[in-house]
Amino acid sequence: MTTAISVKNIGKQYKIGAAETKFRYNMLRDVIVDTVSAPIRLAKAMIGRSDRRLNQNYVWALKDVSFDLEEGKVLGIVGRNGAGKSTLLKILSRVTEPTTGTVSVRGRVGSLLEVGTGFHPELTGRENIYMNGAILGMRRSEIDSKFDEIVDFSEVTQYIDTPVKRYSSGMYLRLAFAVAAHLEPEILVVDEVLAVGDAEFQKKCLGKMGDVAQQGRTVLFVSHNMSAILRLTQEAIVLNKGQLIMRGPTQEAVDYYLSSGQSQAGERTWEADEVPAASAPFAPISLKIKERGGKIVDTVRSTEPVTVEFEYKLSSPVTGLRVGLYVGTMRGEYVFTSFDTDSPALYEKFDTRSAGRYISRAEIPADMFNESRYTVGVNASSFGVRRYFMDENALAFNVDISGAPGTQWAEPRVGPVRPRLAWKIEKIG
Repeated sequence: MTTAISVKNIGKQYKIGAAETKFRYNMLRDVIVDTVSAPIRLAKAMIGRSDRRLNQNYVWALKDVSFDLEEGKVLGIVGRNGAGKSTLLKILSRVTEPTTGTVSVRGRVGSLLEVGTGFHPELTGRENIYMNGAILGMRRSEIDSKFDEIVDFSEVTQYIDTPVKRYSSGMYLRLAFAVAAHLEPEILVVDEVLAVGDAEFQKKCLGKMGDVAQQGRTVLFVSHNMSAILRLTQEAIVLNKGQLIMRGPTQEAVDYYLSSGQSQAGERTWEADEVPAASAPFAPISLKIKERGGKIVDTVRSTEPVTVEFEYKLSSPVTGLRVGLYVGTMRGEYVFTSFDTDSPALYEKFDTRSAGRYISRAEIPADMFNESRYTVGVNASSFGVRRYFMDENALAFNVDISGAPGTQWAEPRVGPVRPRLAWKIEKIG
């Protein structure tokens, strides 16, 4: 079978802080100082003392990654935030070049890396469809044949002749996905962008991606939704800190990813280098699972309440902040989601949080969980404005069902929850 993508020992290095000075206009004094200090920097470099030589201002987003993907295969890519998933897709899409290694891609590549990738804001939706098709190397007749289908799928018919700079993020996403999925590139690259859409549109997109996969096209799919990864892909690779640490059948890869890197003691702490700079002013400190007596535990009893504590700090005030918990199964299925300002009273009281250290603490009632191992993810965001931090797989805990309802019966019970319901038995005859 023909190889569609061949990746050989690629690495990508970024300079930390380069973006801050990229567009700065230098004053005359800056030019003079830079000119005078240039010989000193050169001398340091020659004796091995420069910052560049020490790599103090550089970070490897990817390092020594290699794999081949055959035509018609669907490959999932999973990993924690900062693992290098998006950087890998950008290299495969030729958005950026690797620092080391080589990439060989056979066929046209359609990419959906973020909302509106490849769109020109001043052009209308109609013009962007034709421009994207031209970039993919398609003839106008090919684009014409798909145009109505693209517009119908995107549900932006009324605004198709409006400049896309006036679109909402949801409209942008609908049209961007429709273009990427319908213009039939040989290789489709999709990053975690479906989270922007509503639940109905996410379902629609996943259905379309399933159709694309069945048509024999090559697909690379990044997602934090393990159910979607399991449903759409046959194989998956696991990235961790820029390195490929596992490749295998999707079920095995997902199990490996969900079980790796989790705290085994009921506590997760974050080091400074694990927190993206873009999270500022929010910085996570620790996440803890506590039993009723306040002890940090890895295993809790289903018949007793359990407390989840998330400690964090703010370096400056934040308005509209909400901190959330995502509790799920080891298969990536969500059990429930809850935010610390779900209560109207807390929502009003903490509308603006000043700089300082905080603990958001939630008590999960007794008789909630069935016997299993569960994951806890955390999120900090301002609703509809910005996501500060997300760790979808922060830690895990076990549930012991001793004394739980129905344990007098030996057979296991299906489902992630095991509630104690108020039953009544009444004889009526």
